[in-house]
Amino acid sequence: MTQWTLRGATTTYVVEVPQHGQWARLVAWGPHAVADGPSTVAPAGTVHFLPPADIEPLEYAVRGVRYAAPAELVVSGPDGNDECRPVFVAAAQDGDHLELTFLDELRSLRLVLHYRMSAELDVVERWVSVHNDGSAAFTLHHHDSGGFVIPTSGGAYLRYLWGEWNSEFQQAAITLPRGRFTIDSRQGITGHSYSPFLSVADADDPSGTTWGVQLAWSGSWQLSADVDTTGQTRIQAGRVPSSLGLLVAPGSSWVSPVAVGACSTEGPDGLARAFHAYQRTFARERTLSHAVAPKVVYNSWFATEFAVRADHQLELARRAARAGVETFVVDDGWFTGRHDDTAGLGDWEVDPAAFPQGLDAFIEDLKEVGLGFGLWVEPESVSPGSELAAKHPEWILRTEGREPLLVRNQLLLDLSRDDVAEWIWETLDRLLSSYEISYLKWDANRPRLDSGVHRDLDGQVVANLYKILERIRTNHPGVLVEGCAGGGGRVDLGMAARVDTLWPSDNTAPLDRLKIQRGFLTGYSPHLMSSWVTDAEGTHDGRERSPDFRFHVAMAGNLGIGADLSKWSDDQLAAAARHVAQYKDIRDVVADGLVHPLAEGVQYVGADRSVVFLWDTGDGNIRGTLPTRPRRIPLVRLDPAKFYRVGDEVHPGSYLLQVGVRWDGTTDSTCLVVEALD
Repeated sequence: MTQWTLRGATTTYVVEVPQHGQWARLVAWGPHAVADGPSTVAPAGTVHFLPPADIEPLEYAVRGVRYAAPAELVVSGPDGNDECRPVFVAAAQDGDHLELTFLDELRSLRLVLHYRMSAELDVVERWVSVHNDGSAAFTLHHHDSGGFVIPTSGGAYLRYLWGEWNSEFQQAAITLPRGRFTIDSRQGITGHSYSPFLSVADADDPSGTTWGVQLAWSGSWQLSADVDTTGQTRIQAGRVPSSLGLLVAPGSSWVSPVAVGACSTEGPDGLARAFHAYQRTFARERTLSHAVAPKVVYNSWFATEFAVRADHQLELARRAARAGVETFVVDDGWFTGRHDDTAGLGDWEVDPAAFPQGLDAFIEDLKEVGLGFGLWVEPESVSPGSELAAKHPEWILRTEGREPLLVRNQLLLDLSRDDVAEWIWETLDRLLSSYEISYLKWDANRPRLDSGVHRDLDGQVVANLYKILERIRTNHPGVLVEGCAGGGGRVDLGMAARVDTLWPSDNTAPLDRLKIQRGFLTGYSPHLMSSWVTDAEGTHDGRERSPDFRFHVAMAGNLGIGADLSKWSDDQLAAAARHVAQYKDIRDVVADGLVHPLAEGVQYVGADRSVVFLWDTGDGNIRGTLPTRPRRIPLVRLDPAKFYRVGDEVHPGSYLLQVGVRWDGTTDSTCLVVEALD
């Protein structure tokens, strides 16, 4: 047998192909030491009743090799059966990238398993490519990116993120001693219901070594955990199987999305940090560039909704500048025909009634008060009565012969069409070239449910979406792009690699939002987390929190303000300015620091200082009728031999690690900077 090792920062991934060459199997995945001895996932004993492939820790299972256990690839051809038996023919390893090639001569199908593991990270990227080297087409009925074997013996403790609009990224867990657990989205978009994220620990040690899998895909997706009769767990990750199947024509190829696996001996919080480190590599060069460093934004939506008027927007902008905001974003309602949510989408021309002096003049006014300019768009959607819909009815996504499905008073453009993709690019390019725009908020406010006419509609739509986002980054490198989809409906690794920040939820109420952000950070980095201060009441928890609490929640990500500032007093604006000034001082630590959840907050650990947010949610003493004493919150990752300044106090690191920082309990939140002294 032949074996290959991929070595990350603290973890190792080892795969081998047995002498018979019928499959690749996992040898070890975990901390470096797991590669120093016998395999932790190899089956023992005699196999009865089933063929060996059904219990082997296969890296990628194909029907025809595996029968009774789940398979990642199911293929049918002109012969009418759905079996395939590719055999190993070649391997190529170049640095951190490994390719294992298998060939089924009968189908002329070439299957390549791709791996990539950076030595600086603890994630392994996996994907497959399927090539048709023959003269007859075949169809992919099931087409996952990979199968991840997790060495559990006591069953699986699974953590996942679920939700709905206005309540995304809720944390949940389930113990699965045997059987199958699946989460997915069949909406043509990542969706609000579940996040393409699944973590696994041994059910006997839920807080111990934890593995996780995410999928870099912004269409329909599926993650499944299967715990076999021995207690071992296997996660399948990939696109949702198409009911029609994906046709691979002679001479063509199909490439899966990337599935990303990570492992940490520091439990689920360590797993989150492993994913954060990986996601930060997407934007490292951009975030280090001053031109696209995250800015404090003000967004006008909650203040004006569709009633956009240049004079009112400028009034808000002047007050936002007093609060220390850096970029003013005009949200929905700036274009012709857009007076409510029933019209205007697709007709992306500046409404002269909203901006009688033109948008250029408004941008110049913003520059005079020291603000950059941002704009909201929803380029994939179209209103039924728009000029675009009348001019190009063939561009509207529909199931052939049927009326298109109307959701939230809007239809979708068929982004699988190259002419539609080109029109969207040209529209955005025109706006970004014609106006001095430094921030683009890309929204998507409905699922994609019509079948369309493209056999691989989901694949082509996502491919074209990614191409447009990549063209924006290439042709307009100074424009920061925010990804939004009716809140957190399109948060995934595919978008994280192509935008600069993501909008987790339309719910901005402080207690609701705190729970949403805690869930978001289990899978996604804080540098991606856009968070605003608004006046919103809670959807689920309406207990009032102070303005300080609202700011401290928002400062734990990319700070923005979305309140109606025309109703804020001078004292409120002055308080906001103090918070914004503090955020500007700490935002590099928030964006790049190691995230450590605390008992009542979170600590972001930087190279020489930490930022600590503490929040009193009021769950314990809701009425505040009982006396309290100052609390001490122990911190993490400090040098016990050094001294640290915390506000006006100085303490040794040993004290802060064992006893903690003092929280006097007279406020419902605080933000502390813990700085090492020379």
